[in-house]
Amino acid sequence: MTGAGEGNRLSGRVRRYARVGTSVGGLAARLAGQRYLGMPADRGRNAADLRRALGGLKGPLMKVAQLLATVPDGLPEEYVQELSALQSQAPAMGWAFVKRRMTSELGPAWRDKFQAFEAEAAAAASLGQVHRAVSLAGEPLACKLQYPDMASAVEADLGQLKLIFRLYKRYDPSIDTRQIQQEISARLREELDYVREAQQMRLYDEMLKPESGVAVPGVLPALSSDRLLTMTWLEGERLLAFKERPQALRNKVASHMFRAWYVPFYHYGVLHGDPHLGNYTVRPDGTVNLLDYGCIRVFEAKFVGGVIDLYRALQRDDRALAVHAYETWGFTGLSTAIIDALHMWAEYIYGPLLDDRVRLIDESGSGHYGGAVAAKVHREIRRHGRVTLPGEFVLMDRSAIGLGSVFLHLQAKLNWHRAFEALIEGFEPAALARRQRQALELCGVPEAA
Repeated sequence: MTGAGEGNRLSGRVRRYARVGTSVGGLAARLAGQRYLGMPADRGRNAADLRRALGGLKGPLMKVAQLLATVPDGLPEEYVQELSALQSQAPAMGWAFVKRRMTSELGPAWRDKFQAFEAEAAAAASLGQVHRAVSLAGEPLACKLQYPDMASAVEADLGQLKLIFRLYKRYDPSIDTRQIQQEISARLREELDYVREAQQMRLYDEMLKPESGVAVPGVLPALSSDRLLTMTWLEGERLLAFKERPQALRNKVASHMFRAWYVPFYHYGVLHGDPHLGNYTVRPDGTVNLLDYGCIRVFEAKFVGGVIDLYRALQRDDRALAVHAYETWGFTGLSTAIIDALHMWAEYIYGPLLDDRVRLIDESGSGHYGGAVAAKVHREIRRHGRVTLPGEFVLMDRSAIGLGSVFLHLQAKLNWHRAFEALIEGFEPAALARRQRQALELCGVPEAA
């Protein structure tokens, strides 16, 4: 359980507010001047300053920035380009922290619970770091330790996230991002709960059992807590190491990634919302090791049905069905012009799924999946009115854009249409709801937020 003094502490929040507030304050003043004094808005400069303000921080706000960078219409193009450059690889905490954390979670004799434990972190990210270990039975393990004071950091950073959204709203009120802010806040708080992540890992093991091309670590409950997650170590290489491998192998990896993300969604209504390059490795035979389960979203069956309805609407050029799909997702304020703008985005995302041939996921040659289209959609929305983006939209598009980028890295060529049709064949909302309920109950995962 959480150690005394390291929950959501006021002192920790105050320190974090001071660090972030100082960084963002100058940008806030300039935006206010540009808005209210009639000064010309220098988007590029503002975006670069925001990146510098956030890039000096390690932790949740940087993770939020990366997430926002992939949400169409969440921020203007210049901000997307700058925030996309932020890296989540943070310097690892030292051995003194590791010993304190392990003692707090497993007791003073924690070393006796392992045959070996490496002092140096194997990986370090925004919320925690991973150490290699060996169980008493000789099994390779990965121990994920949460950084100290993360609850305070999260709450402080979410407060600053509200400020950033308010700044953007002053500059451009055409996109209502309140639900996006709420969604990001809920998911980020969940990522602090390693007990929940362990349940979600077991859920993915259950959902992906038939998928021979995807591997899920096993959880060791006796060596885990809400700030320590111990799992089996899965050996593999980073995905970028496969960029020069034979085309057939790259296609195989892409197919496994596609299945790893979308079998859970279309069969169970569960989505992994963070296809970051650090969240999986690949085995020599193309098997994908899915490593991180902190950012998981459970959707109602009707929402998944709306995704399929929009696909069918585009197939049949059925505008009424498309509008029904958008409304099912929770979009409001849909004028004819706004629907046309949303359709541009939908046609881009669904385009490869509608095209019955072997192809790249994006044949535009831009090298950046979705950025230019998202910017064009945003311009159209700004011209024609105002739209409220539903919170569920965040992780849906995060996954689509993130996976599209992976497929571009691999230069994978698949028949995406047939892969998708195989996923949704025989889809029935009632059957999905039943499978979802059974799987969530089996693994102890809470239902949709």
